[in-house]
Amino acid sequence: MASASSIKLYGGRNMGCVVERIEWNNKMDLFAFATDKGEVVIQRLNWQKIACFPPPVKSATVRSLCWQLDDSLLAVGYSHGKVAILDVKTETIILSLSYDVDIRKVYFSRTIDCQETVEVHTFKTLKDKHNNFLPKPRLLLSRDPSLTAQDQNPLPEGSPYFMIVVLCNGKIHLLLFGALQVASIDLTQHVVHPEECAVYDVQLSGDFNAIYALLRDGKQLKMLHFHNQLLQDSMVPILGVARLCAHIQEAKNYMRYTVNLLRADLEAVQLEMDNKLAAFASSQPYASTSANFLELHIFGFATLEVEEFLTSSEKEFKKMAKGVEVSLNDMQGLVFTDLKGGAIRLFYFLNAIVGLSRMPHFYESLIVEEVAVEAMRACGSYYLKACELQRTIDTLVKEIMLFHTWLTFTVMRLSHQEIPENMLLSEAENSAVVELLSSMEPDAEDSSDEEEKAVPKRSLFNLERVSQYLENSCLTQLPPEDPDQLWDQIVAEQSFMGASNIFAPHDKNLSLVQQGEKLFNAIEGICQRPTKSIRASFALSSSIICSEFSAVDKTQDRDFVTSSFYVNEAAGCDMFAIAISWEEALILQFSRADNCFLRCSSIHLKPGLFTKRLQEDYNNLRFVDLQFYNDSTLTILTQSTSSAEGVRPHSCFIQLSLPEVTNQCTQHHKSMHLNLSNATVTRSIYDIAGLDAFKCLDGVCDMLAVSGGRRVITVLSDSNRMMTVFETEVDESEDLDMSEISLQQISEEPNPFFDDTEQLVAET
Repeated sequence: MASASSIKLYGGRNMGCVVERIEWNNKMDLFAFATDKGEVVIQRLNWQKIACFPPPVKSATVRSLCWQLDDSLLAVGYSHGKVAILDVKTETIILSLSYDVDIRKVYFSRTIDCQETVEVHTFKTLKDKHNNFLPKPRLLLSRDPSLTAQDQNPLPEGSPYFMIVVLCNGKIHLLLFGALQVASIDLTQHVVHPEECAVYDVQLSGDFNAIYALLRDGKQLKMLHFHNQLLQDSMVPILGVARLCAHIQEAKNYMRYTVNLLRADLEAVQLEMDNKLAAFASSQPYASTSANFLELHIFGFATLEVEEFLTSSEKEFKKMAKGVEVSLNDMQGLVFTDLKGGAIRLFYFLNAIVGLSRMPHFYESLIVEEVAVEAMRACGSYYLKACELQRTIDTLVKEIMLFHTWLTFTVMRLSHQEIPENMLLSEAENSAVVELLSSMEPDAEDSSDEEEKAVPKRSLFNLERVSQYLENSCLTQLPPEDPDQLWDQIVAEQSFMGASNIFAPHDKNLSLVQQGEKLFNAIEGICQRPTKSIRASFALSSSIICSEFSAVDKTQDRDFVTSSFYVNEAAGCDMFAIAISWEEALILQFSRADNCFLRCSSIHLKPGLFTKRLQEDYNNLRFVDLQFYNDSTLTILTQSTSSAEGVRPHSCFIQLSLPEVTNQCTQHHKSMHLNLSNATVTRSIYDIAGLDAFKCLDGVCDMLAVSGGRRVITVLSDSNRMMTVFETEVDESEDLDMSEISLQQISEEPNPFFDDTEQLVAET
């Protein structure tokens, strides 16, 4: 046990800002703290600043911090319903989630470590098998500042884990791999007074099949226990389906981002064309530009206006050709490599889902085969539409490159420059130029005898035939039939092929965006099935009354509640430490065995029957914060409450030995309704812990952060500006007396990570 006498002062700093939350990484030499400006700062134990993450929106504040165990991922819950997963190693935001309600808490569970073989069926191949067949998608970069790489939303990699998001309206969201929602619970539906419901804490059990919710229900402090039989019986199949669904969501996000890049590149082409050529064409009578270019190509002469325009714009044409070529090449690469590659990647995972659906013994409650097959067919249709878009873009590229070649040739001829032989057009190219120039400004359609002919609203090179694929509306210009493609003819002749679910339908009237929406809706049907099954499997198994709030006393003292949770693997139980008032706390141990026992211990800060005369420093204390240091020690932060004149207020550490507390506990069967307020015996903390468990601090502190893995304890002053770090489990001979180095002296030490202009005046 880490006694208070073995605690050594490591150091302290005036942080130069208001610190609202602190969280230690239990495995690495890192801690995170949140400022009043919504910033999240990562520092080492030696105060070296590693990273700083600004708030997602202005005026957002941090509600919760939590490190993923054994990793550098940090989950941050903000106000305004924002949740972010930060990667400290790369200093990037790898995932963002948004909710309509303010965030109460967000945290990671332990890594899920379960068997991979159930009834001779092995699930290990579901993890990384796709890496043997599918190339990793490249990171897409855009010239458009509004599109960032974060929009691709790659999901966090590594071992499986749950992330729990608790909202202020009483709803809980359970997510796998940090992003895939698998269940949700509305706590207000399980209380007597939903209008007086306040959630204090929500935790996932150590075996991942139950949820504990500490909340206020009217005048009662309750612990609700929700058991999930499906999570208990089918964790391995659930992880297999969830991993595939996570890859599917990642591929879907990648494809959506690719479409956004296609839009940006097409807009760049339109801007380049509109800069010079389209502006000239719009200044001329309709169809005159096409006629003049055609006359220039066939007969070799043009009007003075056209000749002057071409010869004076030679540099602009070359610049335009380069810009258009870059954008068109990007579009070709995006469609051929990224969009089609993403569709193939998505098809692979959907095919795996279909394969799992044909093993109903494991997956009947998680996957519906018909829904999975329909999603796979929709993915095939999307791939066909991407191929159709690719052919349309290839045609556009050929026409524009041919036009630029002809334009360069024509300008050189009009300028009487020597023309290289490799620039001379062949007979086939000349015919293609004639066809292209003729189609630049098509004939206007007759609307009626009385009305004037309507001028077609389209660009010179008909860029609309590409842009229509990127709009959420049906195609207005269907692609021409390709006589070399015999597949459509075969499908038309064989009616059974169109009705079979093993063939992907090709709807030529839909745009790429419309086809994508059909695909994504089908994918939602796949992902909703496990969510509904797991959510329906959550059942309230026990409602435990921890204490009664006073109906008369409305002071803040009666509403003080804080808690800490710890999974004790050695004892096979889940532990809760709950301060139910300023002077009383409960230690609850939920057994994970089949006996469903609950052990309860109650402690208070008043002198007991066997308490000897207390020193003034240890008398009149109240709870401020508490956290589990490890499975055998509870770290408690207290404050003195004496109102006597001349008595300086101070804070005090208590390193409480849990075996000494729990050796005298009451044992209860975890029934549907259990009232602990009158069924436990409260013991004085002074009768349990010796004086070596107490350590006084020369100052008042309001916040506590501990790490048993790093063997450190951090406290924050009542002004929320001064942070003090203590090392634990050190030799007593090396311990420093806090009377020699007070918090007042620490506050006067400068913070080397702020400029002199940012140093604050020492606190008084």
